[in-house]
Amino acid sequence: MAIEVEAADGVGEVVINNPPVNALDSAGWFELCDRVTELGKRSDIHCLVIRAEGKGFQAGVDIKELALDGTKIVDVNRGCYDSFAAIYDCPIPVISAVHGYCIGGGIGISGASDIVICSEDATFALPEIDRGALGAATHLMRLFGMQKTRWMLYTGEAIDAQEALRLGGVENVVPREKLRDTAMELARNIAGKSPKALRLAKWSLNGIELLDVKKSYRFEQGFTLELYTSPDSKEARDAFVEKRDAKFDGKNSD
Repeated sequence: MAIEVEAADGVGEVVINNPPVNALDSAGWFELCDRVTELGKRSDIHCLVIRAEGKGFQAGVDIKELALDGTKIVDVNRGCYDSFAAIYDCPIPVISAVHGYCIGGGIGISGASDIVICSEDATFALPEIDRGALGAATHLMRLFGMQKTRWMLYTGEAIDAQEALRLGGVENVVPREKLRDTAMELARNIAGKSPKALRLAKWSLNGIELLDVKKSYRFEQGFTLELYTSPDSKEARDAFVEKRDAKFDGKNSD
């Protein structure tokens, strides 16, 4: 299974474990959504931690699935939307514990969470513009603000853990070996509060947020689909899979 679940002491853990890079295909995104939703409904769970095994936190969607079948973009879009919405709407606080790379869909996961903790080796990026796609700028903006989001989306370049901390997108930066313990300690602290108060606090915080996260992301996805059907998108995806530089003829800007 790409998604593993554990629960103890009022804390649920959702662990992404899908080597080699923790990218998820459409089925994997729906599975993530289901696991988060199930834990959020449990009366004995009061805080949720999302973390990952392997080299990095999460590398977005499975580009190879889309390369084999372009129609899968519809399922991938829906799976991502449902997963990020499940995290954002989870009735209990959600902590993302990020290590290594946090790319594309990883930004959606962490950006939909209530709190983000990362390890010293963490990097955050939205390289979609180099993959023939768009998306998750909504969640990136929740983490790092408007101007940094625009820079990251246009360039596809990453920022490191200390820059993420400076921008206020992460709560704490810790050594890699202490990441899970730090996240679990915080989660147990939160889980020890009144269950009623936690659920009302989450509901109220979502209600007063200025950005309508789900509508904003759904708006983005329309442009992702439009781009995906263009020759430029196919060239970008082919170049990525073939490990070469993409070549654009400049005829598809309208």
